[in-house]
Amino acid sequence: MSLNEGNRIAVFGEFLLRVSTQTGHFINASEGISIYAGGSEANVASSLACMHAQVSYISCVPDNQLANQALNSLKERGVNISQCRFAGDRLGLYFLLSANGLSKGEVVYDRKYSSFSALKTGDIDWDNVLEGHNWFHWTALTPALNENMIAVCEEALQAAKKKGLIISVDLNYRNRLWNYGKSPIDVMPSLVDYCDVIMGNIWAANTMLGTSIDPDLDRNTTKETYVEHANQSAQEVFKRFENCKHIAYTFRFMDNPSHNLFYGTYHTQKGHYVSQTLETNEVIDRIGSGDAFMGGLIRALTTGKENQEVIDIATSAGFKKLFVKGDLGDGSY
Repeated sequence: MSLNEGNRIAVFGEFLLRVSTQTGHFINASEGISIYAGGSEANVASSLACMHAQVSYISCVPDNQLANQALNSLKERGVNISQCRFAGDRLGLYFLLSANGLSKGEVVYDRKYSSFSALKTGDIDWDNVLEGHNWFHWTALTPALNENMIAVCEEALQAAKKKGLIISVDLNYRNRLWNYGKSPIDVMPSLVDYCDVIMGNIWAANTMLGTSIDPDLDRNTTKETYVEHANQSAQEVFKRFENCKHIAYTFRFMDNPSHNLFYGTYHTQKGHYVSQTLETNEVIDRIGSGDAFMGGLIRALTTGKENQEVIDIATSAGFKKLFVKGDLGDGSY
């Protein structure tokens, strides 16, 4: 199957609610609390649907009014939610302790014992839910939850590979989630072995896949140096993971709460490509920016864009999410 035929995309991950205040202070929050639907994978699905892709979201949520209202926010954007499983008693939450993600604010997760985290192998009929799709997307956030989710991911990946789907992964690294005795390097390489497309950054690749990294890289490192390191990292990934054909890395830096500098790199086994640098001092909401990049990357690949266009579209989508309130992107690029 060629990439430009991949127009039925399945996205798997935990549906979350984000709870935040305008000030980042929950005690005596006089301005009130805002709740947004989200979760990395849901954000990707939303972005893709808004880009007019055919996308299905696969998750597990409780069968209650709150979950149904939240899921409808995806349905309204054009995401097919018919493959979601209803079981358990609660949605996962995360609390954003900074106003709209405009600083390097703390995140407190409340995801244990959620409906999704209780999934076990056999709960989802993967052969059935993946029927009619030709792309499967997942992220490193799922196996970070508990040991059962490692097995669920492997079950899904085996089914997707057997059915001939293109498989993409986002190497989302959240150190607060990996707290059940396994480290990412123990888990991720065997799962990434299934993947055709890998997105993340050079630091996540080092943590999860064991690629080399220069510990002296910092905010003052030049773009040219970072691009060189990205090229080297990608070559290591290609050598280690034989199924991988596409790699994309993001570089995102913030100097103050409203600032963001953003560029990306895209790698194939035959070439390396880099986007222009995009910068703003008017960030509205930085949550979901990487997910919008992922959505743009998938959309560009599934519509047969040229290599330079692939990274330009992905980077533009990630950058434009900075000006959209809430977690779910609007698919603009």
